[in-house]
Amino acid sequence: MSFRFFLVFVFFFSLGFSQINLIPKPQSSEIGNGNFILNENTVIYADKDNFEAKYLQSEIKKRFDKNLQISKKVNTHSGLINLYINKNLRPENYELYSSQEGIIIHGKTSKEIFMGIQTLLQLFDVKNNALQVPFVKIKDFPKFQWRGMHLDVCRHFFTKKEVKKYIDYLAMYKINTFHWHLTDDQGWRIEIKKYPKLTEVGAWRNGSMIGHYSEQRFDDKKYGGFYTQEDIKEIVKYATDRHINVVPEIEMPGHAVAAIASYPWLSCTGKQIEVQKMWGVFDDIFCPKEETFTFLENVLTEVMELFPSKIIHIGGDEAPKTRWKNCAHCQALIKKEGLKDEHELQSYFIQRIEKFLNSKGRKIIGWDEILEGGLAPNAAVMSWRGTEGGIAAAKQKHDVVMSPGSHCYFDHYQGDPKNEPVAFGGYTTLEKVYQFNPLPTELTSDEQKYILGAQANLWTEYINDFNHVEYMLFPRIMALSEVLWGTSNPENYQEFQQRVFQNMKTLDKLGVNYSKSLFNVTSKSEPAKNGKDAVLISLKGFKGTENIYYTTDGTTPNINSKKYQNPFAINENAILKAAFFEDGTMKSKVMEQQVFVSKSTGKKITLKDLPDQKYFGIGAETLIDGLKGDPAKFGKDWLGFLGDCVATVDFEKETEISNLKINFVNANSSWIHLPKSVKIKFENGVTYEVKRQEIIAKNGIIDFNFPKTTTKKVTLDIQNAGIIPTGFDGAGNIAWLFVDEILLN
Repeated sequence: MSFRFFLVFVFFFSLGFSQINLIPKPQSSEIGNGNFILNENTVIYADKDNFEAKYLQSEIKKRFDKNLQISKKVNTHSGLINLYINKNLRPENYELYSSQEGIIIHGKTSKEIFMGIQTLLQLFDVKNNALQVPFVKIKDFPKFQWRGMHLDVCRHFFTKKEVKKYIDYLAMYKINTFHWHLTDDQGWRIEIKKYPKLTEVGAWRNGSMIGHYSEQRFDDKKYGGFYTQEDIKEIVKYATDRHINVVPEIEMPGHAVAAIASYPWLSCTGKQIEVQKMWGVFDDIFCPKEETFTFLENVLTEVMELFPSKIIHIGGDEAPKTRWKNCAHCQALIKKEGLKDEHELQSYFIQRIEKFLNSKGRKIIGWDEILEGGLAPNAAVMSWRGTEGGIAAAKQKHDVVMSPGSHCYFDHYQGDPKNEPVAFGGYTTLEKVYQFNPLPTELTSDEQKYILGAQANLWTEYINDFNHVEYMLFPRIMALSEVLWGTSNPENYQEFQQRVFQNMKTLDKLGVNYSKSLFNVTSKSEPAKNGKDAVLISLKGFKGTENIYYTTDGTTPNINSKKYQNPFAINENAILKAAFFEDGTMKSKVMEQQVFVSKSTGKKITLKDLPDQKYFGIGAETLIDGLKGDPAKFGKDWLGFLGDCVATVDFEKETEISNLKINFVNANSSWIHLPKSVKIKFENGVTYEVKRQEIIAKNGIIDFNFPKTTTKKVTLDIQNAGIIPTGFDGAGNIAWLFVDEILLN
């Protein structure tokens, strides 16, 4: 293009700063007065008839039913969308200008041009049947190099067409890494020509769990599917065209049941087993025999031929050591190699695989369990059990991708669990994702350089079809994208939420089944701390505290109900219902929350040890906030401990009590076990105990009467079940303890 024409763009503006509804928010954006209007003469100009030009042409046709031509000749009188390479720009930087003359997008390579196209597609607006773009000047670049989304296709299988659609969604929000989880206990999904039984046997199971794991219900329908190598090539090319790197995951040494069902000699026992139809973690894992390493090297050789990614994910998580402890070969290998224990044997296993992949010019990444027993020399770590693993790896100068369950697990509930389809557990709202910071403050600035970025994970135990995938992905992917672009600001969440609302119009056009949970009213209960009230209830909706109406007697709210203005007190059992209204019409689902008030509700409470970050609620006060957790949907109202829970309730004055009610979760597949015992301790030294068998008999509900006692303080010493025994999911690991509402009367 001519230099004169470029100057028209640069100096046309009467610039001012204003809001444009882009996600992720650009690093720098200015908006002028007016709009460029596309017409029948508008063309897409590119140096050559490249993919980016064709992509933009097809997206404009799909979204707006406008037919634009691609031209290699500039006609400045027709108005144009100019895509051109500018070698002077830095990598991953693009610029976008819009004026009355047309639109310019330029970047160092086609990758940056593609980023700019995603921004342009969000800028398009239709008014009076005219497609237009506001006059803008945008200079933009991402903060993190790894901007990832994961998809598990093992628990539930998704077609080639659906995987491509998933990739399209990632591209829309400038996600550049697709982590494809291809093998697990419930299915092997990638064709390996040297080992045909992996898909003949391993890709199919004789039924699946239905409902939640705790229900222990199954169907008997044969279920499965796999991708041929031609399918894989097609999908990888589709992603590569959209400048997305596909990182395949081949699980080892655990989550290997589908492989072992296909070739039993891969295990320690050699016994024939079936592909698992249960969710969870299983004892049968790869045995570190030479024939196993040969098998894995052959598999990975075919994988590398299909995936150009320099990084290969090798799993490394949730590998029970039960079989290895009882395996003569494994014990002899530990002795031969001078290893300390089975954890160091896993490190030996991972290092063998790393050396092989390094010899082929590739690098491994694994879940943070690969730290146990010693980290392989060149391995990158994906930190999922919190940020601690990532911090440890970065301090050891290893690359890290942050993916903590607290903020990045999209299989968790995103709205009130009572109103959501069954999910794995946890409570990860749009706002919580938006609050995520991938750079731990525990790291120095030099150590933070090892944080490549972050990703969110979408595990599919409870996601049966692609419609549900969309529901769990959107709109949380929008928050993730802005976090990873580096322009998120939790203090301006309300402004971000408005941009999400505007982006939903595009999702509607594309027929995406997104969650509308952000429109729903949420409640928060906190101790009143004023000496007279039990708890204060706060309500928040789509527009903050505006236009929320509520009742406390169980009736459905309407515009004649109480209008929410400030936190209000509840001092007796109540059924709270609330909804968001606009123009006199209810716009949200009715939020319903039963509030239980006892003598301990809202009182001062302290914990000897804090709960895990993933299941933190509002801290210790979760136990006395009047809100009982649902055992079938362990989300926001539960505290989760990897250890004991010792809680002290302080009444601050002499109080007579004679009954304790408290709830626990019993979900062994998720490694959550009922406590060994609950001891009730008073200041005068008197102690009562409820033992494990009594708790089991009532399925985790304690309703315990004791002689009337007057006291200022009560301490509950709740003993964790300890190490999960053989025969249970997660055997050998510490059990989770999930505790909620302490009601003392």
